[in-house]
Amino acid sequence: MSDSKLERLEEAIHGIKREIGEIGAMRPGSLSKQARKTKTKYGAYWHLSYTHRGKGHTQYIREAIVPQVKAETSNFKRFRKLIDRLITLSIERSQLRMKMDKKQ
Repeated sequence: MSDSKLERLEEAIHGIKREIGEIGAMRPGSLSKQARKTKTKYGAYWHLSYTHRGKGHTQYIREAIVPQVKAETSNFKRFRKLIDRLITLSIERSQLRMKMDKKQ
């Protein structure tokens, strides 16, 4: 039983690694539309906010590249979820191997 579970964990880990390899361009952060009042009217702009190496960053994003930035931030979120799942499965695999070695 443990061998089959170990095989399933190995397959799941390899599947996640494949998915990570297929992720395209990515960048951290969240994109939001902001509004500011100019002298005569309100102007809207896109704002990217993220933290990298412990420092917060903000960046204005032009309307023309908003779809690209949305895709990149979405890819980054997917990457983080996959990495989290990979770590969980790796810990589970390690614990199972230790348990199997202990029985032998």
